[in-house]
Amino acid sequence: MTEFDDDLVMLTPELSSAQAWADDLDLRAGLAGLAGLVSGSLDLQGLLTRVASFAAQAIPGADGAGVTLLRPDRDDDRVKALAASAPFVRDIDKIQYVVLNEGPCITATLDRRTVRSGSLGGERQWPRFGPRVGRLGVHSVLSLPLLLPDQVVGAINVYAHGKDVFDAHAAELGELFAAPAAVAVHNAQVLAQALNLTIQLQAALSSRPVIDQAIGLLRGRNGGTAEEAFARLRAMSQRENVKLAAVAERMVDEAVRRARARNRDM
Repeated sequence: MTEFDDDLVMLTPELSSAQAWADDLDLRAGLAGLAGLVSGSLDLQGLLTRVASFAAQAIPGADGAGVTLLRPDRDDDRVKALAASAPFVRDIDKIQYVVLNEGPCITATLDRRTVRSGSLGGERQWPRFGPRVGRLGVHSVLSLPLLLPDQVVGAINVYAHGKDVFDAHAAELGELFAAPAAVAVHNAQVLAQALNLTIQLQAALSSRPVIDQAIGLLRGRNGGTAEEAFARLRAMSQRENVKLAAVAERMVDEAVRRARARNRDM
């Protein structure tokens, strides 16, 4: 046995060696799945879904898991992204974040600690969330914050239909999984933000010529400086709630049509 195996057996003496070995294999498989993820080959949603599936595999007793990216400092619009390994997990997490704004993941994220319950129907920590989920036939939850040294990335929610499914051993394995999962999720988030910024910059560069043409048209009609013409163009965009490039393109197209109509009349 490796040093890692010895630690598992020492920390959970009540487990049979066969059960500890099986749990160890499941955890290793989940961690191997994490290590094999290549952020660039998946979008953020796809990567979060894979992490949720690996979590359900790694944590004993899990019937499904979800990964949520949260804004801990926001009371409204708290969720940045949400993924689940099973449809029932997605339904429960929507109840937690969208309907009630109450539940174990929010507690785990705000308190930066692992949270678990084995009887959600009678859980006093979440008096609205617990009974509602218990009526759906889901009674156990384990919520693990995704922690980096300077921030909370989000959390993993693991659910089971039975009662008292997640003991200290399951929480321990979950924490071992959550540490590298936080890094993988954070890296994917940073990559997604960088890609979005690149797309925005490319769109801005591609729209610059038509914006310059529209500014020229406005200056030709009304005079003034380029800055004043740009301010008028931006005011039109805001008033119509239409992107600046779309307003500029419409203006240029109209000018072209008028020019062609004049040429036909000559």
